[in-house]
Order: sequence, then structure tokens, then C-alpha cells
Amino acid sequence: MSKPEPDTVKALYDSEARISWVLAALAGLIGGAAFMHTEGYFVTFMTGNTERAILGGFHEEADVAAAAALLLVSFVSGVVVASLLRRRYWSGHPHGPTLLTTVSLAIASIIDLVLYEITDTTEIDLPPILFVAFGVGALNTSFVKSGEVSIPLSYVTGTLVKLAQGIERHISGGNYTDWLSYFLLYAAFSLGALLGGLLSKIVAGWAMLITATGVSLIVTSYTYLHLDRHGPLSTQ
Repeated sequence: MSKPEPDTVKALYDSEARISWVLAALAGLIGGAAFMHTEGYFVTFMTGNTERAILGGFHEEADVAAAAALLLVSFVSGVVVASLLRRRYWSGHPHGPTLLTTVSLAIASIIDLVLYEITDTTEIDLPPILFVAFGVGALNTSFVKSGEVSIPLSYVTGTLVKLAQGIERHISGGNYTDWLSYFLLYAAFSLGALLGGLLSKIVAGWAMLITATGVSLIVTSYTYLHLDRHGPLSTQ
């Protein structure tokens, strides 16, 4: 097996890699929080939403299919809006998409509080979750190179495929750098989901989105202070 180049090893832990772990953990936390305090809505798992939207009717669950379709539209809209803003205002600035995510979570929190006062339900309803899905879609545009997303933060299936391919390359004569970056990204997302689940056990449903908004605001500040002050993260 080959020995990794020093520059390759260094790239595994550079500023871009570190912020990708933080943002992947944020995506996992948001997804975990949304899942635990709702009827099982996915804001990061668009494969599942696609299947639900298509197959819901076969189980006579038209409401589930409709909700999944709306979540897909919200997620894609988040990607489109964030990409437009990146192209025109945020090129190379990682705090832009995270700021949009924070704003989306704040709006979701306000809507959830209003619904809580009206219905007195402890679960988060669909309307605020649509804004959460929008925010997660926006978050996925944080890393862009040549006009394409280079690190999809909530696309866990793709990350696992690349992780497995990297393991095969390592076995076939490569080295650990072929898979370690994907493993760290996957681990960060999983940790975020775990934290979201733990938070759901100690934070009431009506306060969960407020908590997620606070965490997102902290992450947004981190990306701005830690990266933007040191130059653009990426260029288009």
C-alpha cells in the first residue's frame, strides 16, 4: 500500500475540512430534531421523501405523499435560492448559506410557536418543517467549486458510496486518505443526528426549533469569523 503525500494528509484537516464537519453535524442535528418532534418528516433524506411521495398512494396515505412532495419542493427551493444568492452576492463566502439556514430556522420557530399557542400540540407540524427543509437545502450549497456542490452535507448515501470506494482503493494498493475524509464527514453527520436525538429528550417540542436556530446562529458566526476573515473558501 502506498504512503500518503504530506499535502494530502494536511488537506484532510484543513479549514475547509473542519468546517465541513461542523456543517455536516449541523445538518444531522437539524434532521434529528425535525424527525424526533414530528410525525416522522425527513428534512435531509430526499430519497425517502421521493419514495413516500410516489408510493404513499399505494398505502392510501395521500396526506403522507403530499407532505413528502412539499418537503422535496422546499428542499430544492432552498438549493436554488441559495445558489442564486451565492452567484450574485456570496461567491466564496461560506457564511452566506448558513445565514440563510439560520433565517429559515428562525421563521420556522416563529410559525411553530404560533401554532403551539393555537393548537397546544407538542409536535412540530408540517408548515414550519417546510422552512426547515428549505434551510437544509440551502446549507448544502456551502461548498461549491466550478458551479457545482463539492461536499453535499446531507447526502449520506453518496458519502457512504464514496467511503466504500475509498476503502476498496486502500485495499487495492492506496492509502487511508482514499476514505478517511468521507468517514469523518459521515461521522460528523451521525454525531449531529445523535445530538439532535439527545436534545429532543431534554428540550420540549415547542422549543426544539428555537434551540436548533441558536445552534445554527453559532455555526454561522463560526464560519464567518473562522473562514471569511482568512479569504474565500471557494471560487466559482
